[in-house]
Amino acid sequence: MNANNRLGNLEEMILLMTILVQDDAYGITVREAYIKQYEQEISLSAVHTVLRRLEKKGFVESNMGGASAARGGRRKRLYRITAYGYKTLQQIQEQRLRIWNLLPKLNF
Repeated sequence: MNANNRLGNLEEMILLMTILVQDDAYGITVREAYIKQYEQEISLSAVHTVLRRLEKKGFVESNMGGASAARGGRRKRLYRITAYGYKTLQQIQEQRLRIWNLLPKLNF
C-alpha cells in the first residue's frame, strides 16, 4: 500500500460501513450503519467528506443512482468498494491479527 494512500481510522470505519450496506451505500445509509455499529454520532457532511476522500484514493468508486420522487427528483451518489479497497482492508485485518497473536495474555 502506498504511504500516501493509507487509511485513517475514520476512513477504515466508513469503508467497512460501505461494504456493510452494499448496493445501497450512499451518505445517509453509510451514516446510519456507522451510528448503529459504533454507537456514536457522526455528521452527514463528515461521511460525505470521507467518501470523497476514499474515492480520490481509489478505495471506492461511485455512480449516480436513479432519481426518485421521495428525493424530490434528485439522484443519489452510490458508492461501492473497489478491489484495491477490499485488498487494503484485508491487509489491515491480517496485520492486526498478527499483532494481537503476539500479545501476551494479561490477567486482570
